[in-house]
Amino acid sequence: MAKTHVISIIDDDPSVREATQSLIRSLGYSAQAFSSAEEYLQSDRLRDSSCVITDLHMPGMSGVDLQDRLIAEGHKIPVIFVTAYFEEGVRARVMDAGACGFLRKPFSDKSLIECLDKALNAHSTRQ
Repeated sequence: MAKTHVISIIDDDPSVREATQSLIRSLGYSAQAFSSAEEYLQSDRLRDSSCVITDLHMPGMSGVDLQDRLIAEGHKIPVIFVTAYFEEGVRARVMDAGACGFLRKPFSDKSLIECLDKALNAHSTRQ
């Protein structure tokens, strides 16, 4: 039996979090939603996440800070960033650090699915 991918969604906007979670579940994946990076890091999902979809700008720890921490702690979890505030310098930085996507809100389902496919393929090769 194939392992079900767990997609962790981190966004401080409840409507974005819920819509993204609904889309991920409609694709047949397990989706867990968190309102902050800190909440995610304290959860038991850190160990079994196949991919993280995170907002760039959040109160407390930002998405960039989360990516930096995951890398520093040796977690090889693919990250997809979503943001309402596009910044080319930040996009270049997170992509250079290994992000699998950087989407501007509102993003299409198709663009998120493409990034998710890329992330899950990367996750499979990292294990």
